[in-house]
Amino acid sequence: MLNKSLRDQESIRIDNILKKLMSIVYVPKFWNLEDLNQIEEQLKGFGLNIETLVEMPANDLITLLMQNHLDWAQLEQFADVLVVLSKENQFEFTEKALVIYNYIQQESKTFSFGIFNKIASVKNK
Repeated sequence: MLNKSLRDQESIRIDNILKKLMSIVYVPKFWNLEDLNQIEEQLKGFGLNIETLVEMPANDLITLLMQNHLDWAQLEQFADVLVVLSKENQFEFTEKALVIYNYIQQESKTFSFGIFNKIASVKNK
């Protein structure tokens, strides 16, 4: 378990990675090599790359993200990134995003209408 100061630093590091990922993926376009390299660079912060993200089972991905100390909101943001990457049809991460959203709903012990709506939206596509 991390002490408060280390936990805060780790949370800031994770937030910065997620913000950078979001800024890369939320611009609608066809992904080129430079974009993929930027995504890869940010995923390294979680011990991932595109190839391992594609191949890794969703439950193993959750375990890895929890080992990286992501909180519920950060897990949700990561799932949001997966959904956006899937919208461009470059990758298919919607099932992994659904598993993450469901994990958050069950394990956080708090029902979120926002996550519930995201689950419904992803299932309808």
